[in-house]
Amino acid sequence: MAGPMDALTRARTLAGVDATPRPLSGGDISRVFQVGDRVVKLLDQPPAGFFEAEARGLLRLRMAGAPVPEVLDVFEDALVLSYHAPGEPDWRWFGQTMAALHRTQASAYGSETALFLGRFGLPAGTRHDATKALVDLRLRPLLDATRAQLGPRRSERVERFLDGLDLPNEGPSEVHGDLWSGNVLHTTKGPMLIDPSAQGAERAYDLAMMRWLGGFPSSFWEAYDAHYPRPPAVHASLPAYTLVFVLVHVAMFGGYLDAVDQIV
Repeated sequence: MAGPMDALTRARTLAGVDATPRPLSGGDISRVFQVGDRVVKLLDQPPAGFFEAEARGLLRLRMAGAPVPEVLDVFEDALVLSYHAPGEPDWRWFGQTMAALHRTQASAYGSETALFLGRFGLPAGTRHDATKALVDLRLRPLLDATRAQLGPRRSERVERFLDGLDLPNEGPSEVHGDLWSGNVLHTTKGPMLIDPSAQGAERAYDLAMMRWLGGFPSSFWEAYDAHYPRPPAVHASLPAYTLVFVLVHVAMFGGYLDAVDQIV
């Protein structure tokens, strides 16, 4: 594994900028550096296609009108982005921005290319029904990956939960796919989305993660609801979508079994 000086040297080389790399906080998986007007994310031995998937996700969000850093270069073990100086949070503006993103229609649920949640790979595939998409493309693959941690009895309860799902279909929206507050970058140009798992999904996919991990103040939700109100059926569907993120945490970190039980 590369040492600190190796990482600094590689970051500077990849950035192609005559500036000293400065470590940035917030990289839960990758090592992140500012190099002049660029950001370099490095990861030793990433899963195949890891940074390519992130770059595609940022481009997909940009095409949907969401504010994201510009992708400048992609490597097997690194991603180079435009740097944006930190700024004060503008949660009301961000609430309007997310409402606009969620009103942007996607062609189908899912993604034609593989995605990642953290380092966990999600399969490619699309569906035209919200329940089939969530179960076939997300929850069953995650259940299969976590059966050893869940154990047979809990796995069976999750199976029954999936068999009984019947989710509302507002229609596939463009979503970030891993939207916790740490993936919102507050800059002098306003909030920007980073580290996406972008795909077509019910907006509840994003809303569930936002509610589960929190960090979004009332001013955000007031602005969001003013532009795209959340009906009771959407609220009621959030636990099923939350199970995606809970099972990813089970797979990556272990634990979280109480959260699984509360949902099912």
